[in-house]
Amino acid sequence: MKLHENINIDGINRLKSRAYFKSFESLEYAKLGDKEFTHNYLLLNGVWKFLFLDAPEYAPEDFYKEDIDLKNYNDIQVPGNWQMQGYGKMHYSDLWYSFPINPPYVPTENPTGIYRRDFQIDETWLNKRIIIRFNGVDSAYKLFINGVEVGYSKGARLTAEFDVTDFVRVGKNQITVMVYQWSDGTYLEDQDMWWLSGIFRDVELYSEPLEGIEDIFIKTDLDGSYSKGTLEANFKIKENNNHRLHLSLVDKDGNEVLEETIIPSSKDFAFKSKEIEVETWNAEEPNLYTLYISNYKDSKLIEVVPIKVGFRKIEVKGEVFTVNGVAIKFKGVNRHDYNSVNGRVVAKEEIEKDIILMKQHNINAIRTSHYPNSSYLYELCDEYGMYVIDETDLECHGFELTGNYAYITDDPRYELAYISRLERMIERDKNHPSIIMWSLGNESAFGHNFKAMAKRAKKLDDTRLVHYEGDFEAEVTDIYSTMYTWLEHDSKLLMSEVIEKSKKPHILCEYCHAMGNGPGNLKDYQELFYKYPKLQGGFIWEWFDHGIKAVSEKGEVYYKYGGDFGDDPTNYNFCIDGLIMPDRTPSPGLLEYKKVIEPVETQEVDLKAGSFKIINRYDFKSLEDLDLIYTIYEDGKVLKSERVSLPNIKGREEALINIPIPHDFIKIPGADYYINFSYVLNEDTSFAKANHELATAQFIFANDLEKCNIKAKGILEMVKDNYLIKVFGNNFSYEFDTVRGTLNKGYKDNKEVIKRGPKLNFYRAPIDNDMYITEDYTKKYFIHLMHEVVKEVDYKLENNKFYFNVKTINGSTNSAWYFESSYSYTILPNGDVSLLLSGVPSGMKENAPEMLPRIGLNLNINKDFYSVKYKGKGPNESYVDSKESSLFGVYETDVDGLFTNYVKPQENGNRLDTRYVRLSDDRGLSIMAKAKDTFNFSASYYEDKDLEKAKHTIDLVKRDYIVLNIDYKQNGLGTNSCGQNQLDKYRCKFEKFELEFTLSLYNNKSISDEVLSRVNFIS
Repeated sequence: MKLHENINIDGINRLKSRAYFKSFESLEYAKLGDKEFTHNYLLLNGVWKFLFLDAPEYAPEDFYKEDIDLKNYNDIQVPGNWQMQGYGKMHYSDLWYSFPINPPYVPTENPTGIYRRDFQIDETWLNKRIIIRFNGVDSAYKLFINGVEVGYSKGARLTAEFDVTDFVRVGKNQITVMVYQWSDGTYLEDQDMWWLSGIFRDVELYSEPLEGIEDIFIKTDLDGSYSKGTLEANFKIKENNNHRLHLSLVDKDGNEVLEETIIPSSKDFAFKSKEIEVETWNAEEPNLYTLYISNYKDSKLIEVVPIKVGFRKIEVKGEVFTVNGVAIKFKGVNRHDYNSVNGRVVAKEEIEKDIILMKQHNINAIRTSHYPNSSYLYELCDEYGMYVIDETDLECHGFELTGNYAYITDDPRYELAYISRLERMIERDKNHPSIIMWSLGNESAFGHNFKAMAKRAKKLDDTRLVHYEGDFEAEVTDIYSTMYTWLEHDSKLLMSEVIEKSKKPHILCEYCHAMGNGPGNLKDYQELFYKYPKLQGGFIWEWFDHGIKAVSEKGEVYYKYGGDFGDDPTNYNFCIDGLIMPDRTPSPGLLEYKKVIEPVETQEVDLKAGSFKIINRYDFKSLEDLDLIYTIYEDGKVLKSERVSLPNIKGREEALINIPIPHDFIKIPGADYYINFSYVLNEDTSFAKANHELATAQFIFANDLEKCNIKAKGILEMVKDNYLIKVFGNNFSYEFDTVRGTLNKGYKDNKEVIKRGPKLNFYRAPIDNDMYITEDYTKKYFIHLMHEVVKEVDYKLENNKFYFNVKTINGSTNSAWYFESSYSYTILPNGDVSLLLSGVPSGMKENAPEMLPRIGLNLNINKDFYSVKYKGKGPNESYVDSKESSLFGVYETDVDGLFTNYVKPQENGNRLDTRYVRLSDDRGLSIMAKAKDTFNFSASYYEDKDLEKAKHTIDLVKRDYIVLNIDYKQNGLGTNSCGQNQLDKYRCKFEKFELEFTLSLYNNKSISDEVLSRVNFIS
C-alpha cells in the first residue's frame, strides 16, 4: 500500500500536537513579543525551487539529495497554492470528489510538487532543540533535510512539527518537501471551496531550550457571581531536573495581579491559583491578561513563555448555554481563509482587516468553516473580541451522493483519522479564550467515529462545548445545531418545530446563504433569536466571495468562478456567496446584516412628544461608549441636529429617553418630515475611530397639510399622422402609437428625453436566490416572453387636456393566465403626464405561478440624463425582505452609483418606498417620476436580458440609453440558493395591482426638484 493511501499512518516522526506558543530568552523579550527575540527563528517563506509532476512515482530517484541538478525546477512562492501559480488545474466544487470514491485509494495521476530551498544557521542554534513547523500543507507530504528523510504528515489545514535537531548543521542546510495533491486524507477534506494544493501557510524554523516547556494548557474558572476567577495551568516539560517555574499574571495596564513559584514534581504537573478579582473576557469586552511563565534550570533562566489569558466560563443551563452566566446570542459568520489572488494564503494583516470589518458591522462570532484557520485568527479574536467555533478539518460531503453517507464515518477503521484531526486542532488552539466550542467537522453524516470524537473532545477539554450539526438528534453534542432551517413552507424542518421540540440550546451554524443579491429574511430570523432564549443566533454563510481575480484584454478586473477553468464537475458560481466581495467591498447584504444585529434598538413610544424606548442588544456591555446624534429633516434639509449622551443602559436592559421635538415645525404641504437616530462611538476603539456608526433608527412624522394644487398653464395641440398621435405644448411634445397603445417618445426643449415610453414588465434578471425557480419562469411559465395584446385604444383632446386610454391583455407564451390591464394617460397643458396603470388577474388563474418576479413597467431614457436624485429608501439598494439598512431620505448619485456590480450579474439596484426619482443632464434638463403614494425604482444602462445573459461583469456592454424601472412590487430576495425561499408576505403574486405616478419634463434650474415634488398640477 502506498504511504499516502494508508489510513493507519497519520504521520511519521511528527511531534505530538501541542499549544502554539513562543519561547523567549528573557522577560524583556517576552514583553516585546516579536519573533526576532525568540531563541532563534527563521521564517522559511519566500521563493523555493519547484518541480511539478503528474504523480509521485515520476520523481527523480535522487530528488531529496543535497547537490542535484535543478535545471528542470522553476521558482515558486511559499506560502502559495500551486494552482494559483500556474501548476495543475483549478477546480471548484461544492461536494463532489474529483475521482472515484474508493477509500482509501486515490488516482494514480496524483499531481505532486517537490519543493526545495537552502537555509543557514549559525552556532547560536547549537545545544538547543531545533523544530520545523508547517502550518498548512495540502494534502500530505514528506520532509527531507540534507538528503535524509525526516518524516511524513497529512491533514491539510493542520499544524505539524518535526524535531530536526539531529538533521541540521551549522552553515548551509537543504530542505526538500514532497507534497501530494491527493491522499487518503482527501476523503476527509471535501469542503465547499476551491481544490488548492501545496504549502499554503508559513514554514517556520525555530529553536527552544533542550529542557524547555513542552506544552501548556491554561484553564480559567469563575465563581457564582462571575467576578472572581481562578487560573489553572497544566504543564509538560521535557526534563524534570532542578526546574523552577515563576508565574506572573499581568493585566492590560501592566499590573501584576497574581504571582506564584512552582517546583515541578514530574514532567507533567499542574497549578491552580487562589480566587482573584478579575475583569472577565467576552466578545464585547475582551479583557485579556498575560501570564509570563519563567522557566529556571539550576536557578538559571532558560526561557520565558507569555500566554494570553481570558477569564470566562462556559456552561449549559437547561435549554441555553451561557458565557459568564449570560445566554449570549451569536451574530456570526462562517469564514474561510481566502484571498482572490493567493487562494488560501492569508497574511495576519488580511485576517486583521477581516476582524476589524466584522466588528465595524456588529458581527461577534466566527465559525472556522470547515477547518482550523490560520493561527493568527485566534490571536486576533482574543484581542478584538470574537466568539469562535473552531472546526475540525473534516468533511466527507461527497459520500452523501453514494447512498451511504456514513461510508467511512461509521467505519471504526477510520477512527484514528477522525480523532487525530480533532486532537491536533484542540491541542494547538486550546489556550484561546475566544474559542467557546469545538466543532467535530461538517457535513459528514453521523456514526461511530463522531461519537468517538465527542468523547475525546470532552476528555481533552471539559471547559468548552462540543458542536456538530450532523448529529441531528444532538446525541453527543452539547447544543442542537441545524443549518438553513426554514421559517415557513418547508416540509422537512421548520424553526417553529425547533422551538417546540428542542430541549437543548440551538444555533443555526449556517443560514441566510449570502449568494449574489441577498440574503433576504435576515430580520425575520433575528426577531426569532431575540424572542426565544434557546435560539442563540447563527452564522451567515459566508464571509467572502471566493472569486479568482482576472484581468480582461481591455485591462478590466473581474472575478472567475467554477467552470471558468474547464473544471468539471463544478458548482459554477456557488462559491460566490459572501457578505464581502472578492476585493473586500461590503455587499448590500453585509450592510443589512449590520443593521439587523445592531447593538441598539429604538422603539417609538410617543413620536410627537419625542419619547422613545432604547433597548441595549449587547449581552454584557453598557451603551456608555455610544452617543446619539438625532437629526430632524424636511425633505433632506436639516432642521435640527444634536448630539446627546445616552443613559447608562446595561447589557440587555432598556430605558426611555426624550428628544425635544420642535413645535409646529411641519410647515410645508407635500414635504416629508422625519427624525433619524445615529448611534456612534464617542471615542476611538481597537476596531474603529470615534464617530463610527453602529446603529440607526428612523421615524416618519405625519404631514396632514394637503399638497398645493397649481393650475397648469399652456395650450395643448394634437396632430394625427396615420397611426401616430403627436401632442404639443410650450417646449415639449409627446408621440403615441395607436396600434401598440404606447407612449413612444417625449421631448423637452427640442431634446429627446423619453426614447421609449412605459411598458408593463413582469420579469427581472434572475438573482442567485431564484436559481430553483428560474427554469419554471422561463420554460414552464415563459414569464420572460410576455405579450401585450391591445384590446382597445381611445384618445381625445378635451378642455385643454389630452387623454390616451389603452386596454390590454398581458400574458406569456402558451399561458392561459393573464392580466386584463389598462394604461390611462392624461397630459396637462404644462406637459405633465399622469399615468394610472392597473391590472386584474384573469384566465385560468389556477395555472399561474406562485410568484412573479415583479409587477411594474419600464421606459428608456436618453443616456445624457445620468444624474439621479430620489426621495425614498437609500442610499443602498433595498428589497421588501432586505430593507432595514436603508433609511428614507433624499439622495443624489448617478446611474452607475445605483448599480451593484455583483460578480455574476443579476437583478440589482432596486430602491423601495420612493416618492420621486429625477434624472437630469448636465444642463439641468430633467425628467421626474412622482408617485401618487410610493413605488420601487431602479435605473441602469442594462436591460434585464443583458444581466441575465452576462456570465461576468466584463460581459456587460452599456446600452445607449438608460432603463428606468418603476414597479408596483418586486418579489423578495429570500435565500433559496441554499435555504428559505421568499416568505409569503414578501412575495409578488398574481394579484390585482394599481400604480399611479406623474412624469414631468422640466429644467431643475428653473424650478427646484423639491418644489416640483410637493405640488399637484391641475388643469
